[in-house]
Amino acid sequence: MHRRKKIGAISAAALVVANMLGTGVFTGLGLQLNLVQNTWSLLSLWVLGALMAVFGALTYAELGTRFPRLGGEYRYLSELIHPLAGYLAAWVSLTVAFPAAIALSAMAMGAYIAPYVGVSNTLIAIVAVLLISAIHSVSLLHSRRFQNVSTALKLLVLLLITAAGLYLPGRGTPDWGASWQREVISPAFSVAFLFSVYAYSGWNAAAYVVEEIRRPMQNLPRALLLGTAVVALLYISMQWALLRQIPTDLLQGKIEIGQLAGRMMFGDWGGRLFSTAIALFLVSGISAMVWVGPRVSRAVAEDYPFWAFLKKDNRYGIPVRAIWFQAGISLLLLLSGSFERMLLYSGFVLQAFTALTVAALFIARKRAPRPKGVFLSPAYPYVQIAFLLISLWVMLFMMYEQPLESLAGGVLLLIGVGFWRKSGAGFSPPDC
Repeated sequence: MHRRKKIGAISAAALVVANMLGTGVFTGLGLQLNLVQNTWSLLSLWVLGALMAVFGALTYAELGTRFPRLGGEYRYLSELIHPLAGYLAAWVSLTVAFPAAIALSAMAMGAYIAPYVGVSNTLIAIVAVLLISAIHSVSLLHSRRFQNVSTALKLLVLLLITAAGLYLPGRGTPDWGASWQREVISPAFSVAFLFSVYAYSGWNAAAYVVEEIRRPMQNLPRALLLGTAVVALLYISMQWALLRQIPTDLLQGKIEIGQLAGRMMFGDWGGRLFSTAIALFLVSGISAMVWVGPRVSRAVAEDYPFWAFLKKDNRYGIPVRAIWFQAGISLLLLLSGSFERMLLYSGFVLQAFTALTVAALFIARKRAPRPKGVFLSPAYPYVQIAFLLISLWVMLFMMYEQPLESLAGGVLLLIGVGFWRKSGAGFSPPDC
């Protein structure tokens, strides 16, 4: 076995931060303003999203230390519920979720850079996927260094935008009236919350690579909670900074908020500067998904002969075939232009599998209430119940708002069942 536990809590936390900080932070607020306008309502959406992420992180920290092997939901659901449940979670991740998210971030990166370099968005996106996949194909040391540096740059970009927004004289039109009392109980508030859920997704990233973390009992909970807390503080502060700087009518419905903020605070040159900075900002998110996604397919390959071709590691224990398998799917989605629809199709089922994983902790606690060497989630079972109730709320509104996409997600699962049967249905992974 080549793999060594080489990264510590800081590098694992950087992975969490990089996975969470993506396009959602720059697109969510403008879309939420189509639904609710009160500042209290808007900020509460981001606070509620932070609480949901923290509750989930506490749960995954316990599951990750109970089953300290690669794979995340695949491992936990296979062990605690049924191999098919774990297989389907991995199926969605390795065929759609990670590749489509990589394609979307790479294409967004291309859109920010293309006007200044005179080449197409798609070409920039393809080069980004290939180059970042190559970097992660060398060793864990290379992955760690690249991830830490790119995440530090990402944090610097967000801190500069937030600090400028809070320091400079504001031109925004925040509404601190009493209308929040009506808005927070409206269906529109629930729909607006979906954008916060999307922005906070990725809080579980370190759990996928727990086998590559030193002293996981101590470092996995630290990484998940530290990364989630950093992102939550940044998100809430940044939304307030944007509301303070940009008039609501200009923000409403906009997705290019980073450029808009740059122009409002620093003029045209600021818009161009912020476009370049946001493009660099996206590198870290692509890198994190290139790191994490192949660990899921690598774990599946260990248990199912059908996927055995993905088991090949290099001499440093890096799953190179799994990395390039994922890169290939990302490139196919880029060239087909279907990645945004694929993300929508997978959104409902991804949320469902996350909720199912949190629910699986109840089974784990029943089997072994207080095992040695395991981090135990504080406030159990209350944080898990709260997470499940919020998840149910989110999924109901996903079905209401995106019925066809949710149905397509179900079709994706049926295809996965067919592959499970071909892969060796009924095979149970060994206990960790």
